[in-house]
Amino acid sequence: MTSTPRWLRILDYITATIFMAAIGMVFFYAPTEALMGAVQRVFYFHVASGWVGMLGFLAAAVAGVFYLKTERRLWDIIGFSAVEIGIVFVFITIVTGSIWARPVWNTWWTWDPRLTTAAIMELIYVAYIMLRQGIEDPDRRARYGAVYAIVGVASVPLTFLSARLFRTIHPIVVGSDPSSTLGGFDMTPRMLQTFLFSLLTFTFVFADLLWRRVRLGILADKVEQLKMKRME
Repeated sequence: MTSTPRWLRILDYITATIFMAAIGMVFFYAPTEALMGAVQRVFYFHVASGWVGMLGFLAAAVAGVFYLKTERRLWDIIGFSAVEIGIVFVFITIVTGSIWARPVWNTWWTWDPRLTTAAIMELIYVAYIMLRQGIEDPDRRARYGAVYAIVGVASVPLTFLSARLFRTIHPIVVGSDPSSTLGGFDMTPRMLQTFLFSLLTFTFVFADLLWRRVRLGILADKVEQLKMKRME
């Protein structure tokens, strides 16, 4: 395997540093919410993970467009890598949301529009992985994957806007009065600073993971090409 690029190592150090800083801010800088108590701290990881998940699916759609225009295998690798990361972080979002919901809503899960659309979005991209695994030809797999990623990205804005479009008990943190919904809360300046820093931190996490996953994907693609040449 080729040596790690210098800029990737720098990104690793930056990501690790600000991630530790974000954890410190969540547990020691942000105040404890008056009504929900310590469980509210899950919020910072919950929203940031959801942001990374949606960012991954959006990146996959963009990569799909570029693949269809150029047919360069690299764009397919980027799209597939972004979807894998997105699936993991949306799953984290669902799990942390359930942890938050249990003491606030008195249930681990409810078929609220936001939760339902998030679960559907997750299943859409799990189906994307299954689709790719069922296609042996690399070019056809990349082409179908690109089209699927472009079509599937419609689930991202639907999930994000579901709490605004439908009656929901899920709090709307940005762009609305969060205290008007069950489980909502008013963010103090320190809460807001921690929230924004968490989003920034997880954006760096996404970039770092994507870069590393793409490098692994390039190696896997080379191995697959060698296997196909030996079978000819």
